[in-house]
Amino acid sequence: MIVAENVHRSYRLGKKEIEVLRGIDLRIETGEKIFLCGPSGAGKTTLMYTLAGLEAPHQGCVLIDGTEFYGLSSARQATLRNEKIGYIFQNYFLLPELTALENVLVPGLISGKKERASAEAALDRVGLGNRTDHLPAELSGGEQQRVAIARALVNSPSMIFADEPTGNLDSVNGDEVMKLLIEVVEEHQSTLVVVTHDLSLSKLGDRVLTIQDGKVAD
Repeated sequence: MIVAENVHRSYRLGKKEIEVLRGIDLRIETGEKIFLCGPSGAGKTTLMYTLAGLEAPHQGCVLIDGTEFYGLSSARQATLRNEKIGYIFQNYFLLPELTALENVLVPGLISGKKERASAEAALDRVGLGNRTDHLPAELSGGEQQRVAIARALVNSPSMIFADEPTGNLDSVNGDEVMKLLIEVVEEHQSTLVVVTHDLSLSKLGDRVLTIQDGKVAD
């Protein structure tokens, strides 16, 4: 379960402070598939980063399974991120010098769990069991995003956060990747939070939260 209470987040641009999140309150139940939609600059990605443990709010709190995440030590936050949270980004963020398999192994290496079998199984689940030794440059955009999904799932996290996961893909590949993502999170019974501007994709979720002017629109 993820709960945000009166979350505020600002950025400084020169001498000007820009308030991006303006008192967000929301509750995401375990296993829910939530899509964050809204106009560009509304605060969707900032909200996702804050919910996902990547950017601390300047005011308010975020509770993950009842624990105030940003009240924990940096070391404990890092451990929880590695054990409980998977991330999928629009630009994939694969390490170019590593093979698909090695990229998927990275979260396990961080946690000290070098489980090659789990990484191979994750790649097989996303349809890339025959591409384990390929570098990112040898893969299509859709295949790279599948590697990113496998990497996010390899530690069996209870929460998956995806920031415009189809933004760099054509409509056909985008639809396939999103359907695959929905399938695998349902198999793992994971909570899913997706930032997207594509309202047609958001129909695949349980709820759509529209973010506008730094708040959840009524």
